[in-house]
Amino acid sequence: MRLDRLITLGLVQPIHRAVSGAKRAQLPILMYHSISEGAEDAVSPYYRTVTRPAIFAQHMALLHVEGYRVVSLQAGLHEFRSGCSDIRKTVVLTFDDGLRDFYTSAFPILQEYEQTASVFLPTAFIGDQPGRFKGRECMTWSEARELNEAGIEIGSHTVNHPRLYELGFDEIRAELANSKAVIEDRLGSAVVSFAYPYAFPSGDRRFVARLEELLRAAKYECGVTTRIGRASANDQLFTLPRLPMNSADDRSLFLAKLQGAYDWLAVVQTSFKGLSCRAPRRTNTADDKGDDSSCQPSGTTPASPGS
Repeated sequence: MRLDRLITLGLVQPIHRAVSGAKRAQLPILMYHSISEGAEDAVSPYYRTVTRPAIFAQHMALLHVEGYRVVSLQAGLHEFRSGCSDIRKTVVLTFDDGLRDFYTSAFPILQEYEQTASVFLPTAFIGDQPGRFKGRECMTWSEARELNEAGIEIGSHTVNHPRLYELGFDEIRAELANSKAVIEDRLGSAVVSFAYPYAFPSGDRRFVARLEELLRAAKYECGVTTRIGRASANDQLFTLPRLPMNSADDRSLFLAKLQGAYDWLAVVQTSFKGLSCRAPRRTNTADDKGDDSSCQPSGTTPASPGS
């Protein structure tokens, strides 16, 4: 049995149930990638990013049966910040990488349950014909436009899906601004949400602060990351945590994640990133001069599933 599941269901969940009534409401933001039959047998369940359509349908059915309201990221954050009384039964669905299987597999299931989602596009891989990202087919602009017109929120996932932490700030600025501009031009609607690709370097406060400045300057209003957990009122709007989802999330683990029993992994994730701080971040532009950041993540850490 996978260790994170064992600890979550066997140890954390009973304790969480006993004390959850005294805690403030938190917003689950679920992080999906591919909704397909893709096999990930060689990948640990913790790191998998594929959810089979049948499992995804089960997840959506559970949300319906348990009385959860599924809203877009922007709507969920607005309700959360305004103190909406229904927030304890509100959940946000997010999908990274702009994969075409969202359009072909996930979207019909969402329509069946009258649910919505937020989808983040890496614009270099979105074209008039399906492009490919990491071997998977991406949606086209006409499909993205159809989704947007149907109420699916479209956000940015950069242009080229790079490891932003390895870029200079001028390059990061271009990735943020250009992806936003392209989506807005293609879809004719504002883009205000951003999803950070790969592991988020939360231990490097200087980098995180500079990234937030760049996101604000580009007129984004919020950002989600690979930090694990549910969003709380204390979280910064541009570094929101999410809950990673895949085919290994059965009914018990899925509900435990929604209810907060999986949030303990945030401590493990933060500790691991602190231990991984060894070398300074690469700098290569005038905008980076004087940066003495000292946390260098190497891609996806053992506590950072997804991309």
